[in-house]
Amino acid sequence: MKLAKPFYRLPLHFDTRRLREETATLPPSAWAKHPKDFEGNSSIRLISAGGGENDYFNGMMLPTPHLMQSPYIRQVLASFGVVWSRSRLMKLAPFAGVRQHADVHHHWFDRVRVHIPIITHPDVRFYCESESVHMAEGEAWIFDNWRLHRVENPIDAERVHLVADTSGNAAFWRLVARGELPSPAQSEHSYDAAHDPELLTERTGLRPVMQPAEVDLLLLDLQTELAAPPDAVAQEQLAHFCGLLDAFRRDWRHLYQLFGESQSALPQYTKLRDDFRRAAKERSQFLTMRTNKVAAHSVLEGRVLASMLVQPRV
Repeated sequence: MKLAKPFYRLPLHFDTRRLREETATLPPSAWAKHPKDFEGNSSIRLISAGGGENDYFNGMMLPTPHLMQSPYIRQVLASFGVVWSRSRLMKLAPFAGVRQHADVHHHWFDRVRVHIPIITHPDVRFYCESESVHMAEGEAWIFDNWRLHRVENPIDAERVHLVADTSGNAAFWRLVARGELPSPAQSEHSYDAAHDPELLTERTGLRPVMQPAEVDLLLLDLQTELAAPPDAVAQEQLAHFCGLLDAFRRDWRHLYQLFGESQSALPQYTKLRDDFRRAAKERSQFLTMRTNKVAAHSVLEGRVLASMLVQPRV
């Protein structure tokens, strides 16, 4: 999600000792490799599609057995009062890092990632655009993951964060704003052995056919970020690319009005999408996003095209 600045610290503090204890009770076999196989990165799934051992973005999000045996972690998540999507414990091995990237998948258009450090060290740094911070144990942070960001763990020790994805609600964003006040009062959240809170998780997923209103929203936002070199060839390419976006939006709406989400129309939808994909890739050679410099076609593919037609997962 795009934010007004790279980092926000929330006015919250959690019981690090209890978080460490619960993390330590989870079996070593629960740590899974990063879905993109980043070296030195591993995670324990806490909320996932169907509550299973997967890293899917789409599906009914449910607590995993690992989360169900971690009562304080459940209390921490429930204390925010928001609906959670994919959530994990994320570990960096000694001297490991997260390479620089921007999150351009459809999932990230309207979600932020809350970080609560459990095991860390002052030398561990989180970089976002031109700024960097150390997220201290027990704190809570969000950041603008549309911007280029990376993490460095330069020491001979592990770093573990509780990492949870949400769109937030009005109260959550008021909390974020309160954290921007001078010396905001910190809310302490300790473990309560008698408290078993209700955990809110996402129960909706992607539609089988993306609705035209969402296609318009995603593509018009992408269009506002387009940048090209100042030469005449690139500027002509930019204008042609914008024309392709507009034509595709109109043709997608035309098909949707005719067929809705009927599976019988899947060949027509697929052909329209794939023809547009080829034309857009050819016409976006010099185009990037203004904010993060990611190639325009990579954003188009990750944010829109890959999520337009979703078949039930078997």
